[in-house]
Amino acid sequence: MFGLQGAQAIFRLFNGPSAPSRTIEHTASLKHGQRAIDLGFLSSYTQRPYSAHSLLSSPLWKVNHKQLAARERAWLSYDKAKTLGLAHNLNRTDLATLSQKFWDLHTDPMTVLDGAGTTLLTIQYNLCAGTIIDHSEGRPDLDPLIDDLLRFRKTGQFMLTEVGHGLDVASLETTATQTFNGNFILNSPTPSASKYMPPTVPAGSPMIAVVFARLIVKGEDWGVRPFLVPLNDGKEMCSGITAKLLPYRELSTPVNHAITTFNNVRLPPSALLGPHQRFENPHMALLSSLWRIAVGAIALGSIGVPGCKIHTTIAARYSMRRTVGNGTNRVPILHFRTQQIPVLTAIAQSYVLEAYQRWAAKCFSEVGEDPRVRHGISTCFKAVAVQQAQSIAVSLSERCGAQGIQSVNMMTNMHAEMRGIAIAEGDILVLAIRLATELLLERYELPQTTNPTTLLARHEAGLIEKYRGILASAPHHRSPIVHERVLPHCQRIIEAIGHRMAFDAAATAGVSPGLLDLYVCSITQLDPAWYVENMGLSVNRQAEIQSQALDVVLPQVEALVQGLGVDKYVSAPIVSDKAWDSFVDGLELFEGRGHVPLEGYGQRFPRSHL
Repeated sequence: MFGLQGAQAIFRLFNGPSAPSRTIEHTASLKHGQRAIDLGFLSSYTQRPYSAHSLLSSPLWKVNHKQLAARERAWLSYDKAKTLGLAHNLNRTDLATLSQKFWDLHTDPMTVLDGAGTTLLTIQYNLCAGTIIDHSEGRPDLDPLIDDLLRFRKTGQFMLTEVGHGLDVASLETTATQTFNGNFILNSPTPSASKYMPPTVPAGSPMIAVVFARLIVKGEDWGVRPFLVPLNDGKEMCSGITAKLLPYRELSTPVNHAITTFNNVRLPPSALLGPHQRFENPHMALLSSLWRIAVGAIALGSIGVPGCKIHTTIAARYSMRRTVGNGTNRVPILHFRTQQIPVLTAIAQSYVLEAYQRWAAKCFSEVGEDPRVRHGISTCFKAVAVQQAQSIAVSLSERCGAQGIQSVNMMTNMHAEMRGIAIAEGDILVLAIRLATELLLERYELPQTTNPTTLLARHEAGLIEKYRGILASAPHHRSPIVHERVLPHCQRIIEAIGHRMAFDAAATAGVSPGLLDLYVCSITQLDPAWYVENMGLSVNRQAEIQSQALDVVLPQVEALVQGLGVDKYVSAPIVSDKAWDSFVDGLELFEGRGHVPLEGYGQRFPRSHL
């Protein structure tokens, strides 16, 4: 599935602007799998397997994508998704059981280097192939399709949300009406029913999607069900299906997001995934079919681990390299407390988040666990991972000054990708409202702390007790008092649970006491008033504890940054003098013999020269 547009872009970069080019129209007219002769040098490497760590040196991943137009970058990401997926060599058992190989893919630092490729990959493996596998019992006819998706012979999509419906999936409008002969007719009955925003435009390989639609049988609504729907043959859309390409997001790697509409699309009986029956509890049946979204929440949150590590490594290396002062009295900017606080805090949070991810993935993968608890673990982890990844991105990029906002230094791009992850597989705020409400109503409970005396455990318990009391005093959990006094704090509650889980996981994993202390300081500063009111920790005392923790961690900074293990994935030129010199040498140079006379103007300049 090597995208011809992407290959064309690589060829131009490797061979210069004089190389023969091919228009999009020309490449689209080629049959699937056919390659232009002048791109043949790329075919061998895209077909042979690569190990994940060797991808950095492959031609595809070495391309300076910032020199490409947005559309070319979007095409390139399909091939990056393929190479990264094949490098990890997952099979259907890995997807079904959520094996360690599955989680290793989502914590691979390569996922941070191309957010679009990672988006395509996690859609293909987790959402599309994963959902099909979950419905494959007794369906040997699905085996070839699953294998095609795992080997990227076909591209997979997952189509749930609509223009008019996001997390309110029970209100979806797309319909699949059964005909007298057992077939289905798929329709988007209104503009708001169009699917938003899976990347459904042709991309070189046949594309198939898991589409959620209301099953209509003899005029009765049997609830929202998943269907297999061929979208395009890699060159053009299938009959009755239209896709309108959305504008590309700024800063993040471009994805071919689209608005997709169905008009009398005929599907065979085998297109329905799951039993052809009317469920007694349609809501629970729908939640079961959406299981891979919960998987995706923790999987995408896991990308925050390498994201935090790379952000931290860039800022720490820059802070040790950049010096200020006069003559021989220059000192690194890490010498100053204002730089130490964000950098050392990011180091602590990176180590803790990594331990938390391992614990959460292990607990989540326990098949015997209550599905509601698994959803809760997923939501708590994603909330904390996104919170910390975003706060690290902003604070560290600011402390790198003008360099921090240059895309070549990676920070702005990674932050933009993490903003997308915050929404993907469920908006964190809405997920938090649902989970916090159920926990306050004591419908079930999440794994409890083994050390209830820690500051973060007390904070968690204090918030739950406070808002459970408000909820208990209300006539109903949907009453106005709950809407006004509980809902705005639900994300805060879930983050508090996640912070405590993260601390417990890191302590159990053996993260050093100095890093744990600094992590706790960073979390208490998110809600300092609570610790003043409930723990007797004055603001001054909180600052003293933070200062002591910083003093412990500071002498270890070089070893700790090295221990993050992501230096080879960092391309930001500000991390070393060698990298900076190489970057400057490669910049476009402007010279000339122009002259603007200043003589005779005195203190006044012509307007055209200002």
